[in-house]
Amino acid sequence: MPGTIGGTGGRGAGGDAVPAADGGGHTGTPGGLRRTLTFRDLIVYGLLFIAPMAPVGIFGTLQATSHGAITLVYLVATVAMAFTAYSYAQMVRVAPQAGSVYTYARVGLGEGAGFVAGWMAMLDYLLIPAVAYLFSGIALHELVPSVHQWVWTALAVAVTTLLNLWGVRTAARVGFAVLAMEIVVLAVFVVSAVVELIAHGTPRGWAVPLTGEGGFAVGAVPAAVSVAVLSYLGFDAIASFAEEAAGPAVTRKGGRGPGGPDRVARAVLTCLVVAGVLFAVQTYLAALLTPMSAAELAARPGEQGGAFYATVDAAVGGWLRDLVAVSKAVGAAFAALAGQAAAARLLFAMARDRRLPGAMSKVDAGSGVPRRALLGAALVTLVAAVWAARRDDGLEQLSSVVNVGALTAFGLLHAAVIGCFWIRRAGGPPSVLRHLVVPLLGLAVVVAVIAEAAGAAQAVGGAWLVVGLVVLAVQYRGRAGAGGFQG
Repeated sequence: MPGTIGGTGGRGAGGDAVPAADGGGHTGTPGGLRRTLTFRDLIVYGLLFIAPMAPVGIFGTLQATSHGAITLVYLVATVAMAFTAYSYAQMVRVAPQAGSVYTYARVGLGEGAGFVAGWMAMLDYLLIPAVAYLFSGIALHELVPSVHQWVWTALAVAVTTLLNLWGVRTAARVGFAVLAMEIVVLAVFVVSAVVELIAHGTPRGWAVPLTGEGGFAVGAVPAAVSVAVLSYLGFDAIASFAEEAAGPAVTRKGGRGPGGPDRVARAVLTCLVVAGVLFAVQTYLAALLTPMSAAELAARPGEQGGAFYATVDAAVGGWLRDLVAVSKAVGAAFAALAGQAAAARLLFAMARDRRLPGAMSKVDAGSGVPRRALLGAALVTLVAAVWAARRDDGLEQLSSVVNVGALTAFGLLHAAVIGCFWIRRAGGPPSVLRHLVVPLLGLAVVVAVIAEAAGAAQAVGGAWLVVGLVVLAVQYRGRAGAGGFQG
């Protein structure tokens, strides 16, 4: 496409040719990733990673923090994350390659910034699946207490890794079935909640989820938004499959359909909007039905984690509470499946550019997946998830470090949009709104959320960044002396 950087073949940071995608849906060189994912498949991966009922686990925390205005929090968070989604859509059209934010920062800001973006994204992509696997292990342990949660966690890693090794299309098909199950459970909750509200009304006003209890608290909503935006982490993983999105298709009227990059861009934006609607609807209904006020939840932090389940149990019954729990257990494992696949594409792209050992840049001829990168991601995830599952504070420790990496990468993404369109002038004349105002607003949101993050998360993120800068310096020195980083 006009203005595409690397979309028709090019060179990676190490000077090696980057496989190009032909119009028939396959890469231009043997051993490349295969263009087999449809628009629906991309949406499935994004929504699986996010999880349609992501607010369940933090419902009580957000209720307490926002003084009851939880639905307003999610509406604001959706708008806040829309800036990042829009920046992804802009960059995937000019750099339609695997690697997501690593590729975009490299194209827009240079090799060094690209490595830093990929390095920080690794902290997110490798550990968020571990958190999701741990959620699955905890839920299954509650259902079958005789089996320790670390065993369930390891089993979830094994099953989803095998599906990912089988092939991206197979994993997408199974993921679609799981996503459909999650949507059905969410629909059962919505219908049951509406019936209950029609029959008995709400113990609080109908506008309270938007205005808060006892009046609108200006300072409470931004603090809650800084937590709520973390529910959306995962939609960005769609961009990792840019080299596997199906190419142009013939429409019913005989014209050419959207190409792979356009499909990815539309999928990123669509996924965010769908997730935002689902989050707003379920939190609105739960906030109307919850038996505990925001003040009571704030005074009892130990009950915040199970507030959504307690609400469902009190308003509808234990059967729906158990159904939601099972859905969360299965859904969390397949959220990790999507995250693991995205992590493998990031490792693959960085290895292809000689930023990581070259062995991970190999694509399996039979399945069309980067097998070694996938197994590497699975190993790191397995170790982190099992370690956390065997500790009482494992979930807290693991969750505290996964977000800063993603947010830092988002910040570099926004800077890459400005660099790509205003400095490199890729894709034609730049737009003040699309290529300057939107990324600057997105960058401001990212900085604000990082500032609100826990001190431990900031410290770990800072330490990981320092390690990455050391690795980058070593690579530059090695390239100067030996002509390139050898895997």
